[in-house]
Amino acid sequence: MDRAVVALVVLVAASGCLGVSPDGSNAPGTPAPPADADLANSYAVTVTAVVDGDTVKIRYRNGTQDTLRLLGVDTPETGGENDPAEFEGVPETAAGESCLGEAGHDATRTMTQRLLGETVTIGVDAESDRRGYYGRLLGYIYQDGENVNYWLLTEGYARVYDSQFTEREAFDAAEQRARANGTGLWACATEEPPTATGTTVTDGGAVTGALAIVEIHEDAAGDDRENLNDEYVAVENRGDTTLDLSGWTVSDEADHTYPFPDGTVLDPGEQVTLRTGSGTDTATTLYWGQRSPVWNNDGDAVTVRAANGTVMARRGY
Repeated sequence: MDRAVVALVVLVAASGCLGVSPDGSNAPGTPAPPADADLANSYAVTVTAVVDGDTVKIRYRNGTQDTLRLLGVDTPETGGENDPAEFEGVPETAAGESCLGEAGHDATRTMTQRLLGETVTIGVDAESDRRGYYGRLLGYIYQDGENVNYWLLTEGYARVYDSQFTEREAFDAAEQRARANGTGLWACATEEPPTATGTTVTDGGAVTGALAIVEIHEDAAGDDRENLNDEYVAVENRGDTTLDLSGWTVSDEADHTYPFPDGTVLDPGEQVTLRTGSGTDTATTLYWGQRSPVWNNDGDAVTVRAANGTVMARRGY
């Protein structure tokens, strides 16, 4: 038997959950794995490297090392080899490819910040192959009781990978919600998402378009506290219609929130930069008026919401 496989837990298809307690032992009252299962215990592993948004290197407690490909999800590549056709609604253009590349880097950075050096639980799926085409282990990662594969979809870092696995229905629904809200990589899309929540109604008018967070400059030159206006984020209208940002907001993970002034409008292809410090607003530069830095140099996320609260764009770093 493959030594790496011994260190996994079968995901019980009937429950859709990983039936283990935080210490990696079988939880009381948890249904036993199917009779044909060759795995009966779960084991914690340490993430030793993050290859990209959907692939990590792991080490078992006995020192054995392996490569884990997260099951059921696919994050954009970081090497410029993305096919926009695989990501519904993303235009098959150079701009679409570039946007996906940025999203791929976001996914890799986020997974590195979340998982590198951490001890997590891994599990395989009863309906999926144990290993993929390249010999990589296929499985789920659980951290603090959360399915990280599923989390990647809810946050817009990944699409559902077309394969058979127990959680397929839940994963499809998570991707659809992220697409509808233009979350994460789905901000690269310009086509109307599958549900009406992708079209935001403000002030009685329908707002359509694709707002993208195109630049985050969280680390100002020198002392951040003395150079607030060198800390900034920039957004761009990548759609084909004018966007009225009146009432929209920009926020960080700590819920510091900036409301766009009434009359803030972006025509297709136009950008506006939001600087943390003080100054006189122009058509291309806005000032938050903060007295201290907002964007965390150690990692944060920029979220843009429409006036009704719908997430229109989100980008982590």
